[in-house]
Amino acid sequence: MVNRARGGRSCQTLARPLPDALQTVKCGLRAAVNAAFSMLCTLSPAWAEPPSRVVSMNLCTDQLAMMLAAPGQLVSVSHLATDPLVSSMVDQAAAYPKNRGGAEQIFLMKPDLVLAGSYGSLASVDLLRGLGVKVVQVPPIISLAEVPQQILLVGQALGREAEAQALADDFTTRLAALAHDGPKATAALYYPNGYTTGTGTLADDVLDHVGFHNIAGEAGLTGGGTLPLERLVMAAPQVVVTSTPYPGASRSEEILVHPALEVLRQSAGITTTSDADWVCGTPHILRALGEMKKAREALE
Repeated sequence: MVNRARGGRSCQTLARPLPDALQTVKCGLRAAVNAAFSMLCTLSPAWAEPPSRVVSMNLCTDQLAMMLAAPGQLVSVSHLATDPLVSSMVDQAAAYPKNRGGAEQIFLMKPDLVLAGSYGSLASVDLLRGLGVKVVQVPPIISLAEVPQQILLVGQALGREAEAQALADDFTTRLAALAHDGPKATAALYYPNGYTTGTGTLADDVLDHVGFHNIAGEAGLTGGGTLPLERLVMAAPQVVVTSTPYPGASRSEEILVHPALEVLRQSAGITTTSDADWVCGTPHILRALGEMKKAREALE
């Protein structure tokens, strides 16, 4: 997931890659997806009827639910679904009441299913479960190969298995068509406060799939962290991927207009932005892949 925060915190350092720790993170996230899917399969006999009032309180489940829910089944999405810098479905989200993830607000909507993330609004999740509301937590993913499983997980929760399978199959087919099998170019992801993402992230997998080496990964960064501007300039990536600034002034974003970065952009010749389509593991990430594939082909 792309970090849209004003600054990032690094779990590892650039100088000391930790492959064992990265493997632990990968295994942990995949185990969480598998565990959630197994739980749904176990509970499915109790859900003879699909849930009729579904509330999503997470940006990524918002989008999957809007893509898969039956008419009238989804009754609310999170307020982030209307932010064009992080949501790929702003127009569709306009049709739904918004929530801010508060247990009291969501409980008053009388949901029979709540879709949530694994890390956000945990107090609300616990309270809703304590009040007898079914909550399915959908963990984040770190690779393109996990997108179909994410789709199927939400489809199972909604009782929309056939629709989810069709969407997952379509994603797999279109993903294969975007693969690059030639030599790789170099690219860098660069955000406010010098934040970037290295190996073991969805963004890194996007770059790899369409024919790029990630500069941060080659520098030894695993997960998210900061990359000094000096190291970025010395690495001289062929493509620079940044983000669209938020409205208003922010000191964290000043690095994106630094003269050294501007020179790098001009020498690279190709710059692009990673915003809403990069954030979640949904079929909308295919658009991000398509844009990066065009950037890779332009280098040839």
